[in-house]
Amino acid sequence: MDLKALRVVATDRPGLLRDLSARVADAGSNLTWVAVEVHGGVARVHVEIDGPVPDFADLGEVTQVPSSNAVWGKRVIVVGGGAQVAQVAMGAISEADRHNLRGERISVDTIPLVGEGGIAEAVRAVARLPRASILVLAGAIMGGEIAVAVRELRAAGVPVISLNMVGSVPEAADLVVTDPVQAGVMAVMAVAETAKFDLARVRGRRY
Repeated sequence: MDLKALRVVATDRPGLLRDLSARVADAGSNLTWVAVEVHGGVARVHVEIDGPVPDFADLGEVTQVPSSNAVWGKRVIVVGGGAQVAQVAMGAISEADRHNLRGERISVDTIPLVGEGGIAEAVRAVARLPRASILVLAGAIMGGEIAVAVRELRAAGVPVISLNMVGSVPEAADLVVTDPVQAGVMAVMAVAETAKFDLARVRGRRY
């Protein structure tokens, strides 16, 4: 895709997004992502499009900026207990740095959570996150509704790595890794174009 990103600062009003999306369509472009922040009656709209740049000049102050993919790239998401999340993040960040030095853009997002309901909700939300490429579940005990959510996320096309833990989540995941640092490393290798690691070839295994 020929992605372009624009930042539009305009007076917040009903119909602003409608007008912006209409201009995108009129230009023959496709709207791929939009994010809106409103403070004090001013809307700051980040628009990413595939195709020609529309004319937004009469709608607000327009600045062309790098796309989120160009800045942040693929996202590795780590969810679970604080201690395990920290160890997975350490491995993922170290490995991402190695690939980013070669021209990749891989970022790591983490959230320490407890409770079956909260973690299951977070797992399902990964499917709605832009650029989310893989999920690592880092904890000591996970199962029940979390395992159901893992299967749903995998069906949506996002692979899942699980730490070797008590519960049914390891059986639902693509790959089970005992060492949390190694789990973070393998998650990054699975999504990096500069790595020679095919998750499909080890799916269902435990390390």
